[in-house]
Amino acid sequence: MSQERDTIEEYDEILRELRELMVAKNADYGDSWRTMRLPSITDQILVKACRIRSLEESKEPPKVSEGIESEYRDIINYCIFALIKLREAKTG
Repeated sequence: MSQERDTIEEYDEILRELRELMVAKNADYGDSWRTMRLPSITDQILVKACRIRSLEESKEPPKVSEGIESEYRDIINYCIFALIKLREAKTG
């Protein structure tokens, strides 16, 4: 049970970080993702996944990059945006 509790706490901590990131980016960019079609959000997720793969396979440190963790965070937030769009499409 202790390990499960640790996992839940770690999960919740990351969700808090993701929310803080989204709020900060929303202050800079607004809800720009809302104007995107779902396939465009999917494309953004794929671009981020390709960047991760490239960073993982590179023998040298990136010259300009926020790092793999940043790319994963962006993917998760884009996934949440996609889920919001899917829900809106069902109710709209």
